[in-house]
Amino acid sequence: MVIETPAVRPANPRFSSGPCAKPPTWTPDALADAPLGRSHRAAVGKDKLKAAIEETREILGIPADYKIGIVPASDTGAVEMAMWSLLGARPVEMLAWESFGAGWVTDVVKQLKLDAVVKTADYGEIVDLASVDFNNDVVFTWNGTTSGVRVPNGDFIPADREGLTICDATSAAFAMDLPWDKLDVTTFSWQKVLGGEAAHGMLILSPRAVERLESYTPAWPLPKIFRLTKGGKLIDGIFSGATINTPSMLCVEDYLFALNWAREQGGLKGLIARADANTAEVAKFVEAHDWIDFLAEDPAIRSNTSVCLKFTDPRITDGAAFAKAVAKRLEAEGVALDIGAYRDAPAGLRIWCGGTVETADVAALMPWLNWAFEAEIAALAEAA
Repeated sequence: MVIETPAVRPANPRFSSGPCAKPPTWTPDALADAPLGRSHRAAVGKDKLKAAIEETREILGIPADYKIGIVPASDTGAVEMAMWSLLGARPVEMLAWESFGAGWVTDVVKQLKLDAVVKTADYGEIVDLASVDFNNDVVFTWNGTTSGVRVPNGDFIPADREGLTICDATSAAFAMDLPWDKLDVTTFSWQKVLGGEAAHGMLILSPRAVERLESYTPAWPLPKIFRLTKGGKLIDGIFSGATINTPSMLCVEDYLFALNWAREQGGLKGLIARADANTAEVAKFVEAHDWIDFLAEDPAIRSNTSVCLKFTDPRITDGAAFAKAVAKRLEAEGVALDIGAYRDAPAGLRIWCGGTVETADVAALMPWLNWAFEAEIAALAEAA
């Protein structure tokens, strides 16, 4: 059996779900203005850090009275800072439908040792959002990067909630419309939707979250890297560019470039449209082929960034080995890099469709998925 090789290749084969593809116009020259060898506390460093905060606010439409801080250790650091600093004042409800949400459950239950209500769903599904008690503090991911499942909207969060909402939005920010009035703590990292560099996180606090920080002291000790208050008051400098530890000014410059690129695409609406167009290309392919499906079968909860796919052909007896072989073929051809499913997720593929990916590249990849699938099915038949 001769399997025809597709004629067109993606111009950029980078479909990793983190770190994600750089903006299409990015070159190393974008970093030329980085104040390397200078203190981040010098005027030039402070100005760039403040610009990163305020431009984030402008593009995402974050309210003026919300605090935005640049913190260490990427999104993980931002989520951990929030949980260790804020939880314990009220009962806690943990929602998880993929590996990172499950990780937050582990930290709260086993490390902070809080008697939390834990609600989980299998990969590809979501918990019953209508059952969540917002008299409690609630911790959840907006978009499950490893499952391709997202919250459909913020309607399930009441405006008159008593507890705080702590939302890990790392693969949602800049690709989905986040309802800021429903979110008290929101976190993300530069290396996701805008294709920035790793190790820097963003921590966004509502006035309700600030009030909690200034009125509540956790029962456990907080390491310096987690401390957001001093003398019962918010350390406001963290939210104006005076970071807890030394940031990389090279990474800051890179993020500023990505923010400017995002503005050129039409801001948040433009980025959402790009992600939606990318995901639509995958959806067309899935609809036309009966051997593949979305891990999240319900379109209402399907991600438009971390698009997770599963093979459904009954001839496949070892799903993990088959998926790895397909991903390996695509990488060897240089048409798709880093698209294997996350290590804790069900076997399959994961294609990043965020706004820094060009729709033409997603469209060009689809025939290659068919090519790799047919080649692996042929290999199975030959080995039988």
